[in-house]
Amino acid sequence: MHASDGWTLIELMIVISIVMILAAMALTQYRNSILYAKEAALNSDLFLMRDAIDQYYADKGKYPETLQTLVSESYLRAIPRDPFTNSADSWTTTTADPQPGQLSNQMGIYDVKSGAEGTATDGRRYSEWD
Repeated sequence: MHASDGWTLIELMIVISIVMILAAMALTQYRNSILYAKEAALNSDLFLMRDAIDQYYADKGKYPETLQTLVSESYLRAIPRDPFTNSADSWTTTTADPQPGQLSNQMGIYDVKSGAEGTATDGRRYSEWD
């Protein structure tokens, strides 16, 4: 048996160290990709719900009373789950101001925001996304 037939302990330690560094980098990248995917889903859900509110207003001349109204009148199939709270009940809505000339006292919702706590990767709070 020759001295060059195997690996030395130093060589093995170097290889294991390199593998561990690469694994740590991959894990960090994986966690970031999950966060970016949730943020993209939140952005998409907000866009779809706001678009449905606008379509409802264009068709009916008033804002919907609740998000569930959009579902019951087929503007949305279902209220989406907030990707950060994992709940469809955590959305916060903004009530529209009364409009001049409107006969009804019903003030509907004209905007929806996430009820999630925390800050996005761009520094904005999830509950303040426009």
